[in-house]
Amino acid sequence: MHWARWGDPAEAKPLPEDARALVDAFVGTREVVTARPSEVRLTEPLDGSLVAELAGIVGADHVRTDRDTRLHRTRGKSTPDLLRLRAGDGTDSPDAVVRPGSHDEVVAVVDWAVRRHVAVVPFGGGTSVVGGLVARRDGFAGVVSLDLARLDRLVEVDEESMTAVLEAGLRGPHAEALLGAHGLTLGHFPQSFEFATIGGFAATRSSGQSSAGYGRFDAMVVGLTVATPQGTLDLGRAPATAAGPDLRQLVLGSEGAFGVVTSVRVRVRRLPELEVYDGWRFTSFPEACIAMRTLAQSGLLPTVLRLSDETETMVNLASPDDVGASSADGGCLMVVGHEGTRENVDARRSATGAVLARLGGTDLGQEPGRAWAAGRFHGPYLRDSLLDAGVLVETLETTTFWSNLAGLYVRVQEALADSLDGALVLCHVSHVYETGASLYFTVAAKEADDPVAQWLAAKAAASDAIVAGGGSITHHHAVGRDHLPWLTAEIGPVGVEILRAVKERLDPTGVLNPGVLVP
Repeated sequence: MHWARWGDPAEAKPLPEDARALVDAFVGTREVVTARPSEVRLTEPLDGSLVAELAGIVGADHVRTDRDTRLHRTRGKSTPDLLRLRAGDGTDSPDAVVRPGSHDEVVAVVDWAVRRHVAVVPFGGGTSVVGGLVARRDGFAGVVSLDLARLDRLVEVDEESMTAVLEAGLRGPHAEALLGAHGLTLGHFPQSFEFATIGGFAATRSSGQSSAGYGRFDAMVVGLTVATPQGTLDLGRAPATAAGPDLRQLVLGSEGAFGVVTSVRVRVRRLPELEVYDGWRFTSFPEACIAMRTLAQSGLLPTVLRLSDETETMVNLASPDDVGASSADGGCLMVVGHEGTRENVDARRSATGAVLARLGGTDLGQEPGRAWAAGRFHGPYLRDSLLDAGVLVETLETTTFWSNLAGLYVRVQEALADSLDGALVLCHVSHVYETGASLYFTVAAKEADDPVAQWLAAKAAASDAIVAGGGSITHHHAVGRDHLPWLTAEIGPVGVEILRAVKERLDPTGVLNPGVLVP
């Protein structure tokens, strides 16, 4: 990916006229100058003797200390990450990038890091938006980015059990292509899908845009192989077990702090014969949330269920390619997608439509759904265009039970609006359960002289509101460093001690992604 933007550099575009007109009306724009790569301050490369030792493990071609490689492994893709790089601050860069080619080489690199007391940051697609790729440096001889890109094989397909073993470095599209050759799909399509990896999905408890039908990534995982400082951890002898606590769940969401995931056994599904995405309009966000809850609790969840509130519908953010253009006539847009056999899709679509119509929904046909499907991975590129125009844009998400959803929605909205003068605050629901749902907020405001401090203050206010309002500090973005100050309030002091105990037992020297996840 681009070193200071999202995704493919060829996709960088100026802000569309409709979007610029909208932002000028609500926020205001200005042109911003970005530092050139040669102007970005990086750390010093790793000591030559340590580089030679790493070369002895993975081969000289797979240890890199050049400026360009290290720049492209600096931080993740949150707005503060990008703003710091755009301003020339790359002081969180790794001192070397190491690319092991097997599980055994990962084990050997971790063992080397323990002996040399070098911090190791597992790197997949680099799409973290919570500071998950910024290791604490104090007390370490250096920081190494452990790039898993060479672990990119489909190891095994078990069509009888409907499982597959995928190596951790596989990017989403490559994994789907390999499975597709067998007529299978994972069905996991987060917005980061084009660049994120299988290992990253596992390490952050990722949730894709088809989660209503396929489930979260952690629900797909039935086995893992993990390299730890204490040796290899192989988990997943059977799909379910009563042999004590499920240690797979300890690794899922651990962000490389307990070990490096090198392969994952996942549940797979048959490729759908048909995909249909419909648009529905509801008069209000509360009314539409009731409709979503009714579907979830009546066993009628479609494959995709996504609801934009009134402001996000007005902006048309569900279709990033058409932001600012006219959308549905007021109210809230709901995208409802069904995938499967034609017979199954027809039956579920009919049953779902009857419920939505009964609860006040208006059928808008397939055009809104097609627009969403066509642009669902384009949102981060729009953020780049807005940052170029001096508009601070960032997202945050939370989750709670249905009975608390409306109150939490208001709390977070108010916290963001109070913290960012004149901000445009948008929200959508895209992950739904029988018992609750997620809230995903997008914020746009005029950039201050110090936009990083501006956003960190707003994020702190929103996070305080989430904790006070009974929500989770994160639904699928993970903890990283950014959410760490609020984790104790969510899991309690006993929960913190459990995390610390696991960290101390598995990684007593603390070399694995130090400063991330564990308070």
